[in-house]
Amino acid sequence: MPVAEKKMDAPKKFTPYEPAPGEEYMNDKQLEHFRQILLGWKQELMEEVDRTVRHLQEEANNYADPADRATQEEGFNLELRTRDRERKLLKKINETLEKIDEDEYGFCEACGVEIGIRRLEARPTATLCVDCKTLAELKEKQLGG
Repeated sequence: MPVAEKKMDAPKKFTPYEPAPGEEYMNDKQLEHFRQILLGWKQELMEEVDRTVRHLQEEANNYADPADRATQEEGFNLELRTRDRERKLLKKINETLEKIDEDEYGFCEACGVEIGIRRLEARPTATLCVDCKTLAELKEKQLGG
């Protein structure tokens, strides 16, 4: 039986950051907070990859019945598609960790404004502020992309 597809949203196991009044945006403490969130998320994804590999090895049966074989193959295909999306997400997490190391994290790539702590906690790999992301989505809809 195939493993259920699990959407890998940002990890939920962290304490939201509470900035002190007047605290500078993306100071060392905040950068470390997001580094830990990203590393935790990366670890979860890597563990999921290991589970998939074990599952594929353990469940690989050579069914005589074509319908059973097709069902198993479809389940495996679903798992592999999910892992491929997670592989792309791992790449994005690594790129985001590099931005933290280079002190380029937390600012919109389009307009340069602060993305915001809460938005980054919801989507730690975000590269656009809410306004620019909304605009990009509208443009994408208009172009049919």
